[in-house]
Amino acid sequence: MSDRRNKREKEQLFNMPEITKMEKKALSGAMEKLEDSKLKKVLIWVFEIAVTLIFAVLTSMMLFQSVTMQESSMEPTLAVGSRYFVNKLAYKASSPKRGDIIVFRTNGSDDAALHIRRVIGLPGETIQIVNGRILINGETYKEGKDFPTINNPGMAANAITLEAGEYFVLGDNRNNSEDSRYGDIGRVNKKYITGKLWFQISPKKDIGPLEN
Repeated sequence: MSDRRNKREKEQLFNMPEITKMEKKALSGAMEKLEDSKLKKVLIWVFEIAVTLIFAVLTSMMLFQSVTMQESSMEPTLAVGSRYFVNKLAYKASSPKRGDIIVFRTNGSDDAALHIRRVIGLPGETIQIVNGRILINGETYKEGKDFPTINNPGMAANAITLEAGEYFVLGDNRNNSEDSRYGDIGRVNKKYITGKLWFQISPKKDIGPLEN
């Protein structure tokens, strides 16, 4: 509608008897420049949006990645099949804290499976599980949540002293979890930690920041 009106106004302007051929030519050139200017603005606007979107996608890929909970080791805190964003920058300038839910691999291979567990022991600490209780440096660790009493201490039946960069992790489903109590997981080295679990993206009813 707007294009037809502009065309009609342009034709009316050019048909005015008082406008000379030279003026018509100048006017035509001016209008063409105006139209080119508008087109350039639109193209620049489209380009800026495209660059912004590409930058946002690349930044997201560098800072975050999604992961699906495929094990029952963190139930009921994390349900099997639920998906989360991992903050990959969380531990670049700092270290995991007790209680953090981390994502890690057991070795440096890109093909190694991702695991999700809760940090219990920190570098330099001695961890032991006695009569279902977690001892950190000989003191009973009182957790802020009501987790099941541990029936099988695994390797933690004997005191485990963590070296620099090593972490002791447990699944919240304490009696159905492969974690630092067993050789397949063992002590988790910081260099194999992908990041911190921080935002749930599915199912839809549970979307939002993750509370440790």
